[in-house]
Amino acid sequence: MIYINQVLQSVKDSTRIRIIEIKESYVYIVNIDANTSMPKKELYSSLITDIEQNEWLIITDPFARAVVEDELTEVQFQKRNDDWEIIQTYCLEEMHNLLQKNGREMKIKEIAERLNVTPTKVKKLLSRYWQRGMNKNAMLPDYANSGGRGKTKKLNDEKVGRPRRVTINGEYRSGINITDEIKTQFEHAINKYYRKENNYSLKDVYSFILMDFYSDRYKENGEMHYRIWESNRIPSYHQFYYWFKKLEDPKKDIEFRKSAKEYELKHRPILSNSKVETNGPGTRFQVDATIADIYLVSSFDVNRIIGRPVIYAIVDVYSRIITGIYVGLEGPSWLGAMMALDNMVADKVEFCKQYGIDITKEQWPTYHLPEIIIADRGEFEGYSVEGLLNNLNIKIENTTAYRGDLKGIVERKFRTINGKVKQKAPGAIQKEYRERGDRDYRLNATLNLKEFTALVITLVLQHNHKIIDKYPMEKEMIADGIVPTPINLWNWGIQNRKGRLRTVDRDILRLNVLPRSRATISRAGIKFKNLLYGSKRAIEEQWYAKLKNKSIDIVYDPRHLDKIYIPNDNGMDYETCILLEPSQQYRLDFLEEVVFQQQLRNELEEEERAKQIQLSINADTMMDQIIRAAEKKKKQAQHQPTSKKEKLSAIRDNKAIEKAANREEEKFDLSPIVEEQPAEIIDLASRTKIEQHPENKAPSRLMEKLKRKRDEQFGKDE
Repeated sequence: MIYINQVLQSVKDSTRIRIIEIKESYVYIVNIDANTSMPKKELYSSLITDIEQNEWLIITDPFARAVVEDELTEVQFQKRNDDWEIIQTYCLEEMHNLLQKNGREMKIKEIAERLNVTPTKVKKLLSRYWQRGMNKNAMLPDYANSGGRGKTKKLNDEKVGRPRRVTINGEYRSGINITDEIKTQFEHAINKYYRKENNYSLKDVYSFILMDFYSDRYKENGEMHYRIWESNRIPSYHQFYYWFKKLEDPKKDIEFRKSAKEYELKHRPILSNSKVETNGPGTRFQVDATIADIYLVSSFDVNRIIGRPVIYAIVDVYSRIITGIYVGLEGPSWLGAMMALDNMVADKVEFCKQYGIDITKEQWPTYHLPEIIIADRGEFEGYSVEGLLNNLNIKIENTTAYRGDLKGIVERKFRTINGKVKQKAPGAIQKEYRERGDRDYRLNATLNLKEFTALVITLVLQHNHKIIDKYPMEKEMIADGIVPTPINLWNWGIQNRKGRLRTVDRDILRLNVLPRSRATISRAGIKFKNLLYGSKRAIEEQWYAKLKNKSIDIVYDPRHLDKIYIPNDNGMDYETCILLEPSQQYRLDFLEEVVFQQQLRNELEEEERAKQIQLSINADTMMDQIIRAAEKKKKQAQHQPTSKKEKLSAIRDNKAIEKAANREEEKFDLSPIVEEQPAEIIDLASRTKIEQHPENKAPSRLMEKLKRKRDEQFGKDE
């Protein structure tokens, strides 16, 4: 419900309006902050809806105040009464027409003519009347805005400024009563200012409340200024704080001021534990990765620092035993997770022996598949997971983004491992930031990957036999005298609880966790990443002839492309394909290296392609020149055949002649080149030397024969 003379404020832009009339289904409003404001007509139902949706807030009338007549100056008193007389005499009787937009300007001009003033003067009086409460004191002049703000006051014996207002009991006045409208204002300010990333304090929000709802607005030098009301007209900070605590929503406050991630990680209620949804070993395994806080060296050269390794760990939620690990340089990625899953089903006695650690089966008895794996979205959300889901019947529960706390057990284990590493191992990260002059801890790196893996195995074995603090023990465990260590809980759970443990052949697991792709059958072999493979089955079943251009599913290890595997329909068997001779040069390369080399080749060819086009154009141009020259030479020939028949019948003889000429020209002469001296010919009678000229030399018999044949061909007699 809304009423005449009620003041509303917009949530969107803090515009303040006053309702000056309600007629039938319409309301008439004016903007109380404008210099002059004429009425606007709005639908009553529309305004009610906006108020219900908190788009408009009901606020205290900023011009409602108790004016003591005796405190008015003579000028204020006289001006108020004169302006009020004009409103009563000339405007109230025309109020119906003044509310309507059509004809309003004409009425204002008529009133101005009767008063002998300008229409602007009448508009200002009407605006003041509507904006300030439609009463006599609304016509008071704004002398309160005068007084030289910012100027030094001439002091006398009386205190300047607002005097302290003290109650009869000597206590400070706390403020006004908090109504439902004021509570709505508080809630609006909390949503607008407090629940933002600006991180405004409650004191700041309180200031914004006073500025938005409990201040006079005026413009000075074109800028809006605010003057806060007297203390007896505003809520106190303590009142605001009291109602803030009542309206407080910690979840919403943290999510808006910080982030949903911050709330979920650090502030959400913890009303349960990870063990609640498990009924024995193997129900749920948690898997996660971390980058170890240590730098390692190369196993080939201890002077080469290779960076920080990645640790993957898989933990049984029920017993807290570590069921699989991977320490390497892969990841965090699917490859690293795949290696951890492979270790999960491995014989741990053999695994530890590879690193020089001898254990018994009882010290680390895990080699099983779980029912559910809880993992991050990154590594366990893709095509590689399908084999786990469909063939091994393992469910994957991916945590939501930024919720590492959902894998709290394995996360805590990583903190323990990194803590121990920092205490013992050289090359460990001791602090996040080094100070000037500190030795670079990376230079202390000593352990290689195999040695660090042995160190992690040692910590895992210690964990599996260590008492778990605050473990939610069951009554039956206490009755059986079980000490809560992972090994004891694992063994007790297998005997006394159902669990979901299963075993699988390690090769079958690998088949189902390796990345999958498509290969194409061609006459040259099974083509994958431009590498060619062959298999016994493909030859026996004549795939290369019958199934050309058909694509098939394959699995592969990107670290070892010497072989790929074609899984059978049931996913529990496979056909091995080996690299064929044309692709043997890539047998020791990783997939990334093969792809890189192919990309490099494409880039080189692309760079050369523009040059190839230019070469083709140049070749075409030269060919055209040679052909045009030959055509020109032919046209200029003197001897033409008399008929087409003669021309065609002479082809064989022409070829023989041309062959003989070419042989003479192309023959090899391996003797040293000696400059020939012409023989001296002496006339015996005169005993004098006869001069010789090259043109007088007798031609060889072969050339003479060729010449004779040519002359015969063209019908020329000797």
